Amino acid sequence: MGENAPHTVITREELTGVEFDWFAADVRGHVAQFMAAGDTGVPQAALASEELLEALHVWIDTRPETEPPNAPAGGFDEHLTPPQRRGAYVYDRVPEQSGLYRLVAAPRTPFTVAELPAHLRAYLGGLTLDVTFGEGWLHVGLDGAAQARADAGIQPG
Repeated sequence: MGENAPHTVITREELTGVEFDWFAADVRGHVAQFMAAGDTGVPQAALASEELLEALHVWIDTRPETEPPNAPAGGFDEHLTPPQRRGAYVYDRVPEQSGLYRLVAAPRTPFTVAELPAHLRAYLGGLTLDVTFGEGWLHVGLDGAAQARADAGIQPG
């Protein structure tokens, strides 16, 4: 897809109640896949181009697996490791907590944004979070502001 090609903006209504994965880079240039699990509270920049989002998915999904699974919690999380085995961090949204994600898989040798084709590097330029991936908990706002959390920050029901 060229720079001037049209982009289909994803609406928040399309995200309601469906699995939606988006990507971001961290301050070191590492890449993470975020599984929003029906949460509409993803950063606006993640919705900018359905075509570029799909292209990034394909780029990661077709990379060779370079390492074994590394799901710190094990169990259920192990089925979420394919991006990690290809060099991306994987975060899954905490149920009932908009914008709160927990680390479910961490690559031993992460790839960086510099390895992506130019159009995907540009796409992630608007999705660079001011955190370091590998933190156990991240809170990400609609504006892309992010912070690591020492705990889940989960409020009692």
